[in-house]
Amino acid sequence: MSVNYALYMNNPTVGGVDGTRISTGDNSLPLTATLDASQNEAVALKCAVRCDSGYKIASDCTISFTGTNSSKWKVANDNNYADANTALQYAVWDDSITISDIGTTNKIFWAKAMSSSDENPSNDTSVKLQAIALVSQG
Repeated sequence: MSVNYALYMNNPTVGGVDGTRISTGDNSLPLTATLDASQNEAVALKCAVRCDSGYKIASDCTISFTGTNSSKWKVANDNNYADANTALQYAVWDDSITISDIGTTNKIFWAKAMSSSDENPSNDTSVKLQAIALVSQG
């Protein structure tokens, strides 16, 4: 089965075709966040979803996190936030979001990673960013 859309990280721009494609399955280019496990803190990461040339999302796209510690991650739709700090402060963070009208240019969304002061430092690879959509040629 061929997948003709992908998620992007590293500050993609609205309506652009930039960003770094997040790896699927092999963890070669995962979405990562570095947090201080001795503190309660959070970081927002600007992400995007877009289709490959010649394709579009025929329905809505649902984005969420799955895995053992997925409760440490949230997602939010973009509201033209100027930067990560603004997104952290004003975004509506949830377990999943829905994005519509996805074509071959970036549709921005935000991912938030959180830590709490009672956890041990770790390199947690159990959480996966998941996007579910119906793709069609277009």
